Amino acid sequence: MATESSLHVQCLFCLLILGKASGQIRYSISEEIKEGTAVGNIAKDLGIDPNILKARGLRIVSGTTEPLFQVNENDGILYVNRNIDREEICQRTSVCLINLKTVLENPLEIHYVAVEVLDVNDHSPSFPENNKRLEISESTLPGTKFQLHAALDPDGGMNSVQQYKLSQNSHFRLEVKDRGKDGKVPILQLQSPLDREASSSHRLLLTALDGGKPPKTGTMEILIDVLDVNDNAPVFTKDVYSAEINENSPIGTIVIRVNATDMDDGLNGDVSYSFGNVNSKVRELFDVDPSTGEITVKGQLDYEVDDSYEIDIQASDSGAIQFRTDKSVTVNIKDVNDNAPVIEVTSLSNQISEDSRPGTTVALISITDLDSGVNGKVISFVKGDVPFTLTPSIQDNMYAVVTKSQLDRENKSIYDVTFQVVATDSGTPSLSSNVTVNVFILDQNDNAPVILYPVSSNGSAEGEVTDHSLFGLDRYTGQIRTHRSFTETDEAEHKLLILVKDNGNVSLSATATVIVKLEHQNMWVCSDLICSLPIRSSTSSS
Repeated sequence: MATESSLHVQCLFCLLILGKASGQIRYSISEEIKEGTAVGNIAKDLGIDPNILKARGLRIVSGTTEPLFQVNENDGILYVNRNIDREEICQRTSVCLINLKTVLENPLEIHYVAVEVLDVNDHSPSFPENNKRLEISESTLPGTKFQLHAALDPDGGMNSVQQYKLSQNSHFRLEVKDRGKDGKVPILQLQSPLDREASSSHRLLLTALDGGKPPKTGTMEILIDVLDVNDNAPVFTKDVYSAEINENSPIGTIVIRVNATDMDDGLNGDVSYSFGNVNSKVRELFDVDPSTGEITVKGQLDYEVDDSYEIDIQASDSGAIQFRTDKSVTVNIKDVNDNAPVIEVTSLSNQISEDSRPGTTVALISITDLDSGVNGKVISFVKGDVPFTLTPSIQDNMYAVVTKSQLDRENKSIYDVTFQVVATDSGTPSLSSNVTVNVFILDQNDNAPVILYPVSSNGSAEGEVTDHSLFGLDRYTGQIRTHRSFTETDEAEHKLLILVKDNGNVSLSATATVIVKLEHQNMWVCSDLICSLPIRSSTSSS
């Protein structure tokens, strides 16, 4: 277990550009540190003034219900949220990185924080079984090898199993084969001939050591029974067996056929095939025909889960005392295009002013494809005739959605922006994904009132008449009314200058001239009523 005094925090800061701004920070911590331990100060490492940090809305974008880390929005310090077990979160990876996305909301910025969890040597090597019994004929030739179970150690790097030691004896030596990601495997090799009459059994002790200082160990006892019969073991016809198969191969597909021969006659030369020292996953995915040696697909393969398997095949004769020979078969899994791209909207500002300049960021998205090579190559674009486009970021798989032309709310106030992502490969058809984002355009006062005739009931402009002695104007309906009855002494024609303006922060206006002509009747009265008059209007630039 790690203590607070063993906490070692390093920070490597690298500022990248994404949308308006993005950065990357890297910290290192030891596993098993206590909850609440400070990892680093994100605000300080990004150069952000802590006095405005809370107003900018610093947060971690997390896809889990129990995040490993939390950030203090007041000072920007990143804390451990719960106990971190490297073996639980990273398992067999050599470098354990936890990638965090941090967002500053106002103005919008996204930064990336990578926390490396350093391994602590808190596990000892252990074998799947404490005792291993082997039956070996006294006629077994020196040089014959017997593969043993590998010791397991959940720790990573140098803290995993690094070497094996075999107790002192006169007949066997230990050979260790490095299987790469599968670790080191102990192999017992016969050095000198066995003599059952001299000794019918041998007891050996196999010790596994990790690379800790001091190293931790685990042991397994090996009991060897010496048998006095069948003197020839099966021999495989090839030194190396390897095959390649598509990950979408149906169950029953033949992967490869192995073949072994035995120089003995009768049952002692009758060879059968089986799995040797393989894990449960191999048994779920593959099967071996005991008679033909054909290895076939038994379960669903997945390149993204594991791209290769080392399968130990055992050839056994059918003598009363069986001889067995092990051979490793390498099966490589070929990737096919079976994963559609995954689109994630990491940040969205779904309201934007119509006077925003081209290049204004609306949203940040990430696009990933689990397939490899050309199957994972993604082409992305904004679908439809909309004033938005995608711009790639320096950060892998990240894109910014930006305006590509001037917006006009009066032309269109809401856009359904569909991001159509196509993953192209050498096969047909390609796989694709899409996501729809609604963007609302906010109005700006960029249109002056327009005077219509007849009167329209739409809009909220206000008007006023310039001749107040005889006529009045309703400010909201645009109706012109008389203040008194007409008399024969009134002029026959009146010119009224109408001013109309809106209520914007910067008010816009328009004017029109209304000509009212009086027609004399025998019985003519027009008092405090709305007159229906022949009117023609014109707009000036006053």
